[in-house]
Amino acid sequence: MAGHSQFANIKHRKGAQDAKKAKLFTKIIREITVAVKTGQSDPEFNPRLRNALIEARANNMPKDRIETAIKKVTSGVETQNFEEIRYEGYAQGGVAIIVEALTDNRNRTASEVRSIFTKMSGVLGETGSVAFMFDRVGIIQYPKAIGSEEEIFEIGVELGVIEVETLEDFHIIITNTEDFVYIRDQLIKKFKDPISAKLDWKAKNVVMVNDLEQAQKLLKMIDLLEDCDDVQMVTGNYVFSDEINQKI
Repeated sequence: MAGHSQFANIKHRKGAQDAKKAKLFTKIIREITVAVKTGQSDPEFNPRLRNALIEARANNMPKDRIETAIKKVTSGVETQNFEEIRYEGYAQGGVAIIVEALTDNRNRTASEVRSIFTKMSGVLGETGSVAFMFDRVGIIQYPKAIGSEEEIFEIGVELGVIEVETLEDFHIIITNTEDFVYIRDQLIKKFKDPISAKLDWKAKNVVMVNDLEQAQKLLKMIDLLEDCDDVQMVTGNYVFSDEINQKI
């Protein structure tokens, strides 16, 4: 299943993020800010903040930047308010795309997202126009070195995960939203922090991309969306064929 999983493209997206570390830090700080504003400053009692801190450490964000972001909120210095918005639409070839954003200017973000969809031959739809094609799940990502596929599968069965996918470099552990925090914390006790732990979208059915030009245009569209300051996450229901994976 690894070769035809929507999560098989994670390594490509991770590489793109690493090349834009400063922008990625800004996005993580924004997530930390919203997490603290909507919850507590103690990650033990704030699952969203815990996820953000995992992401920060996995991307080697300096500890002082993390602490400063939290203190700005708790001290009242951070007055900027961010709104959570989800955009939905289609890329070229009928690939469904979900874009999640945190913005302080809804009109600016909507204009930027719509412009990218149009420029890359996509169509931006109404809220709910593609979300029904996905399940909301927890996604926990560990490096492959923590254990064999069989070991992680057995642990997953014990914890009651939905699915375990072992890719070339990663184990992807998929949970339902209700058990996500419990399973995440149990895995942290056993393996320490994951590379990533967050709520995400899992496609019910995937669109196989066999055309190189379409694949390149899709990756370009996702890069443009991820490059937007307000966009936190981009998810699609596409997978690349083995042949296309090798070419890109």
